[in-house]
Amino acid sequence: MKGAGVLAASLLSSAGFASSASANEVEITITDMRSEKGVVRACMTTKEKIFPKCRKDPESYRTVVPAGKTVTIRFKDVKPGDYAIALLHDENDNGKADRALGMMPKEGYGFSRDAPVRMAPPKFKDAVFELGSEPKQLTIKMRYFL
Repeated sequence: MKGAGVLAASLLSSAGFASSASANEVEITITDMRSEKGVVRACMTTKEKIFPKCRKDPESYRTVVPAGKTVTIRFKDVKPGDYAIALLHDENDNGKADRALGMMPKEGYGFSRDAPVRMAPPKFKDAVFELGSEPKQLTIKMRYFL
């Protein structure tokens, strides 16, 4: 995981903070949360081969924040490049994506560009976005299968 100076992700309450994204910053607003239980695990990577399991990427940007009705996460000091984001609403905070019958997700998930989930997680190309020298603001809808 990136060091504290490189990965500075912060949770903002939905109490009306104005957005003030700065250069080399990715701001993610997560909507449609089913509950305020547990945490949201966020991971942002440039590595196509491991997406969406970017926790396996030591150079990914990752954070865990408390769940809420609407959650905002900021990754600061992000190098320009092509990224994809994977989110998990880990409602029981056990550190993994719980599944029913070994396949169907029991907890919420989301991806950058609201990449569609068909019979498997989306591919990197469906979730990828470019970060240049300007800040990037994204909204990701949390989805629930069950």
